[in-house]
Amino acid sequence: MKIMLSAGEASGDLHGESLARAMKKLQPDVELVGFGGPKMAGAGVRLCADMREYSIMGVWEVIRNLRRILGLLKRLQAFMAEERPDLLVLIDYPDFNWRLAAKAKALGIPVFSYIPPSAWAWRKGRAKKCAALADELAAIFPFELPVYQAAGANITFQGNPLVDTVKSSMSVSEARNYFQVSSKGEPVLLLPGSRKQEIELLFPAMLEAAALLQAERPSLEFFVPVAAGINQSVLEKMASGKGVNLCFTHDKTYDLMNICSFAIATSGTVVLEAAIMGLPCVALYRMAPLNYAIGRLLVKIEHFTLPNILAGRAVQQELLQEQVTGPQVFQAARRFYAEPGYREQVVSGLKEAVGRLGEPGAAERVAGRILAAAEKYGRTGDI
Repeated sequence: MKIMLSAGEASGDLHGESLARAMKKLQPDVELVGFGGPKMAGAGVRLCADMREYSIMGVWEVIRNLRRILGLLKRLQAFMAEERPDLLVLIDYPDFNWRLAAKAKALGIPVFSYIPPSAWAWRKGRAKKCAALADELAAIFPFELPVYQAAGANITFQGNPLVDTVKSSMSVSEARNYFQVSSKGEPVLLLPGSRKQEIELLFPAMLEAAALLQAERPSLEFFVPVAAGINQSVLEKMASGKGVNLCFTHDKTYDLMNICSFAIATSGTVVLEAAIMGLPCVALYRMAPLNYAIGRLLVKIEHFTLPNILAGRAVQQELLQEQVTGPQVFQAARRFYAEPGYREQVVSGLKEAVGRLGEPGAAERVAGRILAAAEKYGRTGDI
């Protein structure tokens, strides 16, 4: 049995790794091929293209790189035609992956969608298109099901794999020693993102806020995990002369989350990971003006961070676009130590949100459904 996976972003690479390991465990002789990153490759996926060469964010950036993207689509189409996988598994990366799905269906290759497009938030009409292209879909959030079910999709919620993977490996005392936190130090996490554009748009405000926080509360010690593919020297150059002492790290981020008082984070998967670890955040989101103007017309949601969406209310503070300034981030973050009971209230809300992610074992359950789908649709031709 041969299964092709396609994931174009860091979060997809992480999910793809979990799926690959689970499938190999359930069926050791399964052959896994596709488009992804280093984590998927490390889990036994033979890559025909590396997603790190195609990491693009925003409307204008996609337009500028359209020729390369179309070239990748053509390359993967040829790869499918040659390899003839029993099933194509789409892992997030919606706009590109669903074009790839159409190519797969034209070749007679069935499609399984893991983390389908967020039709619940915008472009609800695409749920019908996805339902027509995908033989089966698996969502990682319960709030995604209604719009797809209404469109006739064969979709289930199997839980969220982060419930299994996000955990500390050390005790609190071991982690404090590992990261060399001083005896009275209060570690704080800055999470500027894994994309160059995110860092350029958000890290300056984080640094300004951190300097203000450290000046007001000298016991705060700031840590910055360096994402894969990001050059630490770029971050160091941005932080130079900003008046804040930083410690850059490259591993054991969940252990670091476990000992931090709070975080200032770029909105994304990392905010949900922090929530699972019980770490409250000030979540930031900022786009180029053109991208934001387009987004406002298309996206109709009350909250933009996953913990708040899961809880159905603002359990922790979000700052959007023009709100992302050093002083405003400072005022939002200082509440964690300056406002009695506030941190405990946020942590309680995060626990409520995380409780809606389902039981452990999601990757294994989805892997089982993928293998069954490959057997059913790929081997019998029952499409």
